[in-house]
Amino acid sequence: MIVMNNSILPPPLWVNTEQLLSKMLEDLSEQKRVAVDTESNSMHAYKEQVCLVQFSSPHTDYLVDPLKLNDLSAVAPIFENPKIEKIFHAAEYDLICLRRDFGFKFANIFDTMQAARIIGYPAVGLDRLLGEKFGIEIDKRYQKADWRTRPLSQEQIHYARLDTHYLFQLRDVMEKELREKGRWRLAQEDFARTCLNGEPKHKENGECWEKFASRKDISLQDLTILAELCNWRDAEAEKLNRPPYKVVIDDLLIELAKSVPSHKVDLAGIGLSERQIRLWGDDILTAVRQGAAAPLVQRKQAKRQDEAVLRRLDKLKNWRKKIAQEMGIESDIVLPRPYVFALAENPPRDQYELETIMKATPSRVEQYGSQILKLLRGKDAD
Repeated sequence: MIVMNNSILPPPLWVNTEQLLSKMLEDLSEQKRVAVDTESNSMHAYKEQVCLVQFSSPHTDYLVDPLKLNDLSAVAPIFENPKIEKIFHAAEYDLICLRRDFGFKFANIFDTMQAARIIGYPAVGLDRLLGEKFGIEIDKRYQKADWRTRPLSQEQIHYARLDTHYLFQLRDVMEKELREKGRWRLAQEDFARTCLNGEPKHKENGECWEKFASRKDISLQDLTILAELCNWRDAEAEKLNRPPYKVVIDDLLIELAKSVPSHKVDLAGIGLSERQIRLWGDDILTAVRQGAAAPLVQRKQAKRQDEAVLRRLDKLKNWRKKIAQEMGIESDIVLPRPYVFALAENPPRDQYELETIMKATPSRVEQYGSQILKLLRGKDAD
């Protein structure tokens, strides 16, 4: 039975001791399915971290505090157990964060967002799906909250528990619709691919000057000054543990590089606040002077792709776009990006080679294999 009135839900269990963690794991280890989500502080820290992990069993919602618990390794068997299905919404990012911070490995997941994309929903956010299916309202303003802050407000706690509480019901609705459309096997393959182990990806909030290098409106001299400003900003952001944009936004850095200010009064004219000038005015002017005197940086030359590869890429992209429009889904559901590039760069000569390249998704080989081979063997394919 689905409870539609959020206010009558029993309070979630706050897990911040080893004893409570053990109690939660006793419950989760006995389940065939558990729902999972995470909250991080990417908008509020130089290097983000997982600040809350939510679990739900069919009868209890748990909020695990990794800032209080020093060791979450006891949770690893839940994620690795192929007999326990882990239900996420938008699993990829959560898995990246959980791998990065805790080294977890994963088996047997169900991603309700990916399921909705495969079905063909135009809007796949959890708030939209829960509202449409069950009349549940989620206040998404807490999505970008600072989840490292303690204590969390009652509104944050309520928001966090809703991210997992209804995933069981949503998962069953999604499975039914996937089966009705004949896409259940495809979804299972995509879920399994999401679980594949890879090196944890450390998200660096402070990106270097190279992210501006492709802009035509920035000269090499501007870019050289910008490099010094970026290095200063990243060091300051790391010291303060805040995102670089909360020190100085990109647009102002670019304007500083182009204007080459020499006095603090110039900084105000460019748009820096009194507080920024008071805190960092001297450092900014020093970075500008150093950049103006430094040897010019060099833009990386983009690797020129082989013309035959580019032709195959165009063919594959145009083909999958047409199929996607006919099916009412996004084109990457027909053929995910990694396969598009793998097939374009190493076109299979036969069915065996195609199956080798796409071994993780046999349903796509069965459904589209002959079309892909024909496409890549056609005129101008090589």
